[in-house]
Amino acid sequence: MNSFRNQRLRDHALPMSTAWLLNDIAESKGKQELFTKQSLQLLKALREMALIQSTESSNRIEGVTVAADRLRPLVLGNTKPRDRSEQEVQGYRRALNEIHTRHAKLPVTPDTLRHLHALCQSASGDAGQFKRIDNDIIKLSPSAAPEVIFRCVPAKQTPAAVDELCLLYRHALDQDNIPPLLALAALVLDFLCIHPFRDGNGRVSRLLTLLALYHHGYEAGRYVSLERMVEESKEDYYECLNRSSQHWHEGKHELTPWLNFLMAIIRRGYAEFEQRAGQVKAPRGAKTQLIEAALVSFPGDFTLGEIERMCPGVSRDLIRRLLWLKQKAGLLQCLNRGPGAVWRRKS
Repeated sequence: MNSFRNQRLRDHALPMSTAWLLNDIAESKGKQELFTKQSLQLLKALREMALIQSTESSNRIEGVTVAADRLRPLVLGNTKPRDRSEQEVQGYRRALNEIHTRHAKLPVTPDTLRHLHALCQSASGDAGQFKRIDNDIIKLSPSAAPEVIFRCVPAKQTPAAVDELCLLYRHALDQDNIPPLLALAALVLDFLCIHPFRDGNGRVSRLLTLLALYHHGYEAGRYVSLERMVEESKEDYYECLNRSSQHWHEGKHELTPWLNFLMAIIRRGYAEFEQRAGQVKAPRGAKTQLIEAALVSFPGDFTLGEIERMCPGVSRDLIRRLLWLKQKAGLLQCLNRGPGAVWRRKS
């Protein structure tokens, strides 16, 4: 709520770097409908891939992992979870499905936040409940004592803080006409600074980001995984969050580092979506198109394993066959042998 108080957003001066990011995203949003009219098979495959990657990455950022051969059946099938980690993976998938299918009926309110938490943290005893004891952000180091790097809003003040945050967010949009992406970035930052739940705050913040993007018509996150991009930029994620949370309690924090990080992730999401949906035109199967799109995304050398990670759910045999066909046609070159063989595109 501290990012919204005292008309801070209305008076916030956007640096040129932020203005360029917002402009790029606006242009991509304007072209969004063009790319969502591609092959239904391709779009379905992209949605499935994004669902798998988002579920895996958002949980892995928090240290929750499952075996690779269990991920797809847990996310896309009805496989029964075997342990707590698998329950959390399946819970995040349920929360994503809720946002994908019902975002118009999920306003940004305390009840919605508790509902998303209840879905993705269903294995915990306090799922859907605000914290009962204070929780600070701690930095752990093997060679030093634990260090408190941010003191979150106390548990007793949390319900009122979340109520105020949701009200001020809606007021910023409806009354102050704050640009939606600026208000969204402030919303997520304040949510993380409040840290309203005992556990699962990071995951709920990423679900909240996707939900708010959908509310404002930004749909790249339906077809590419923004969570994967956050995970791949995890050091920058924590650094920008730390910089923007300094002096938050006094209302003297600087929103720009976090704003720029989040806008860069959204812009990157649109760029990847346009690349995958716009450059793959061949009338072939959706899985083959995904492999084609993954090949295009590598500017230099790559391995079969890297293509597999870009195309979850696509068999290794299909990838290997397509690489062999392209090698036979003189389009690719295999530089060595073995499981880690390096491939290179021929000019």
